[in-house]
Parts: sequence; C-alpha cells; structure tokens
Amino acid sequence: MSDFAKTKSMFHLPEGLIYLDGNSLGPLPKHAADKMNSVMLDEWGEMLITGWNKAGWMDQPTRIGDRIGRLIGAEAGHVVIGDTLSIKVYQALASALEMRPDRKVILSDSGNFPSDLYMAEGLIASLNTGHELRVVAPEDVAANITEDVAVTLITEVDYRTGRRHDMQHLTQLAHAKGALTVWDLAHSAGAVDTDLSACNVDFAVGCTYKYLNGGPGAPAFIYVAPQHAHIARPALSGWLGHKAPFAFEQTYAAGAGIERMRVGTPPVLAIAALSAALDIWDMVEMQDVRSASIALTDQFIAGIEAHCPMLRLASPRDPNIRGSQVSFHFEHGYAAMQACIAQGVIGDFRAPDIMRFGFTPLFIDAHDVDEAVMRLKEVFDTELWRAPEFQVRSAVT
Repeated sequence: MSDFAKTKSMFHLPEGLIYLDGNSLGPLPKHAADKMNSVMLDEWGEMLITGWNKAGWMDQPTRIGDRIGRLIGAEAGHVVIGDTLSIKVYQALASALEMRPDRKVILSDSGNFPSDLYMAEGLIASLNTGHELRVVAPEDVAANITEDVAVTLITEVDYRTGRRHDMQHLTQLAHAKGALTVWDLAHSAGAVDTDLSACNVDFAVGCTYKYLNGGPGAPAFIYVAPQHAHIARPALSGWLGHKAPFAFEQTYAAGAGIERMRVGTPPVLAIAALSAALDIWDMVEMQDVRSASIALTDQFIAGIEAHCPMLRLASPRDPNIRGSQVSFHFEHGYAAMQACIAQGVIGDFRAPDIMRFGFTPLFIDAHDVDEAVMRLKEVFDTELWRAPEFQVRSAVT
C-alpha cells in the first residue's frame, strides 16, 4: 500500500501554499538538491571526465528509462530518456511513417498539444512526399482511422480538459486498419495507470517535468515496442544512437534496440534531479496513485460546483475518461486564476477560458482539496479577480 503521507513529506512545498499545478511543473523533491550537489562535487568535481565511466553517466538514459517504464507499463529495456519531448515526437513519428511507406496520412485530434502538431507539420514539409496531417475532433478519432492512415498521433490525456482517450481501443482499431500508433504521455506518466505493453502500443513519448517532478527542462523519454525496436530507423541519427559511438566511424550504423533512439549527450545534472524524484515514485504503485487521484478530483469537482457555481466543468465527469486534472470554463479565467494564486492556490490558465487544476496524490491530500475550494469560494464570492493587478497578462499563463 502506497504511503502518501510519507511521500508528501518528501517534497518542498512552501508554507500555506496549495499547489495544484503539478500537471505543468512538479514541485521540488527535498533531496534533489543534495543529489545534484553530490553529482556536481563528488562526480563532476572529483572524477571529471572519468565520470562517464566511473559514475555510469553514459548508461543513465536506459537505466532511468526503465524506472519510468515501470510507471507506464513498458517492457524492460524499451524506454530511453534524453532530449526534449518535441524531439521525441519527431523521432517516433518519422520512424512510424517510414515503416508505412505506402500511406500518407497522420491522424491526430484537435485536443492534441500544439507542439505535437507543429512537429508533424515540420516533418511533412521536410519529407515533401505528399503526406497529410488530418486533425479531427477528439470524439471522432475512432471513426477516422481508415486504411489510408499511416500513423495515429494522439495525446492520451487532453492538456486542456483532461479528457482521456481509450488507448487500448484506439490502438486495436489502428492495427486492424494497418496503421501504427504514437501516444504522447505528457499528461499520463505519473498521472494515470497507462499500460503500454497490454495495449500493444507501437511508440510512446513523454516528458518528466510534470507529474514525474523531474524539474524544469527535465529530459523527455521515448518508448519503442519490442517488435519494432531493432527495425525502426532513427530519423535523427545522433552520435550516441550509433552502435559504437567511440569507434568514431564516418557513417552511421544504428545501435541495438532502444539505444538507437538516443541522440544527444545525456544531461547528467538534470538526470540527477529526475533520479531524486523517481526515488519517491519507486515507493508507490500506479494503481494506488490512480485510485487516490480519482477520489481527489471527484472531491474537487463536488466542492467547486457546490461553492463556485459560476464555474462550468470542462473536464469529463466520468473519472474513467478523465486524467488527473480538473478544468473549468470561466469567461475571465486568466484574471481569476491570478486571484486564486494570490490566495495561495496555484493552478494555471489555458486559452481561451480554461482554469486548470492538477492533482498528484504524492503531495496533495483531501485536506488540501477542501482548503483550496474554500479559498476559491472567497475569490469568486468577492469577485477578487476584478482587481486591476489580475488583468495584466504575463508571458507564461
């Protein structure tokens, strides 16, 4: 049984603050600073370049990948970390398209994160061979998986509303039509009980700075299914994806399995912070996290609807098709969120009118939810959001 009181004590949470934005950036694990300091002083400082061997820096991407893999239902040896999520989207999508050369359609949905669509557009322009990005409404994805689709590019949990796609069903439909699947787990990893292996997913990608608490700019990850791991050609043929990087051969030869999806140098210091977060994740089971998440989000929805009726639920009411966030529509959502933050409840805003709140049971409990509801009630009862200082838009919303 996961001990969430213990995990909560392991995060740095400013006094009096209720942090409901772990779906955008997770809070600091208390021992991350010590771990990073040790890597800097004991490894980088004392070992210098020998740290690549002595401290195992070069092997970190796959070792950390396996720790993430446990949380997303991946087979051992099929997840690697490094680079950014956009890079990993590009890699997975390019490999999948090459494996379906007779098809030209990438199917995605309008709830997908824009960066994923941007990467698809850029790849299509670079290939210049007649590919098409077909974007449909989230509820219409299943009906649009046709025999001309090469690959589906779907984010499992919608970043705005928290709507959760049925990964197993959509993957089965894609395979039945001869298409491959790429799943973006940015709002799934550490949030929901995803099982890539059981769903027979082809490719998956995700970031580690949201629910996984790896810190700003933490490295992304990519998963390649066992049946594709040795045949998927990496479109970004980086030095560390070579089968023998230190042979310094003039031509590229892909490494074995998931190693071929490595591109750049491992971000050793960032990995130290991520490793500290995963030490906490190692203490819990995703089934427990998911159960607690459903209870917290249901509690929040009930509280807001009872005390803040001017907010309109944007997330699915059914927890089976909802991730670990709750979103509400409000015409003046940006200003209202700034007022909530001023009252010590941090969420965020997504255009045009979405107030978004994330729930991570590792550091959020039922008392936090009740207190957050009461503080939001104060904001809306007094119309605090109308104050001029809350109307000024910052660069990051």
